[in-house]
Amino acid sequence: MTLALSILDQSTIASGRDAAMAIQESLAVAQLADRLGYARYWLAEHHNSQSHAGSAPEILIAAIAATTRRIRIGSAGVMLPHYSALKVAEQFRALEAVAPGRIDLGLGRAPGSDGRTAHALNPQAATASDQFPTQLRDLLGWLGDGLPEQHPFRAVRASPEVPTRPEVWMLGSSDYGAQIAAYFGLPFCFAYFITDGQGCAEALNIYREGFRDVRGEPAHAAIGIYALAADTVEEAERHFSSRALSRLLRDRGFYPPLPTPDEAAAYPYSEAEKAKVARMRERAIIGTSEMVKARLIALAAELGVQEVAILTPCHDSAARARSVTLIAEAFGLAEAMPAAA
Repeated sequence: MTLALSILDQSTIASGRDAAMAIQESLAVAQLADRLGYARYWLAEHHNSQSHAGSAPEILIAAIAATTRRIRIGSAGVMLPHYSALKVAEQFRALEAVAPGRIDLGLGRAPGSDGRTAHALNPQAATASDQFPTQLRDLLGWLGDGLPEQHPFRAVRASPEVPTRPEVWMLGSSDYGAQIAAYFGLPFCFAYFITDGQGCAEALNIYREGFRDVRGEPAHAAIGIYALAADTVEEAERHFSSRALSRLLRDRGFYPPLPTPDEAAAYPYSEAEKAKVARMRERAIIGTSEMVKARLIALAAELGVQEVAILTPCHDSAARARSVTLIAEAFGLAEAMPAAA
């Protein structure tokens, strides 16, 4: 089975650069990914963050849709408990009008923020996540499945009414997301980069075993994973050092801009932190393009997934673009585009 490759982008804010530059980099990398033959380009949602600038993926999707030709563009994901299901349905119907047949609506239940910010977004945040399955049912209804007969808003139509509909995905890092995706018959992407793979195989098995074919579409499993390719292993390890320090700080509750490799080298690591970074390095999918390709193929086969969404936070924007290019070339994505079309 051919492995589909996509890109997951958190619009990472880098040390010494601002959020506006992070957004501009997202737009540029999306256009590059379109030319190189990647299947999808997904934008994450975070709020009140010094680390990530992508607070409104639907806005970035529109901008990217207008400046790309063939790649699918979507959210990874819209945090549904913050919003009205009808409003989200209308936003993504409008996006379908902009780029028919190229829009993905990836959904998540996590807040993508701290608790106070979640309440600022939705005053009912304390209980909103409990309503997630009902919200998802309503959202799918307004996207074309239809609302239940006795639904109080059955007569409300989501506009604009366009002939195509977005491809809805469920995203998650636990069994819960897998169960929801299986019940509603949706494709599922496990956030491997969040858990370092813990619970991934179990969640994917739950998804496949419980999948209900409610739309005539088979189960489709993917993972979102960190990977970085460079011309040499040493260069890849240098850029990875930024990611490693960022993860250390995140685990301590700090979310600053992504540090430079020089800042990572100068950081006063404790012995315990050095050991933790060493473990990260052993698991990290980094190196030359052929090394990264081999690791991605092996992991996808081990987990039985059909698609991999690659996340590459990198302080050096040129190095990130080089990684995206090297991986595409290793997999021969550009050569496969005419056949795929």
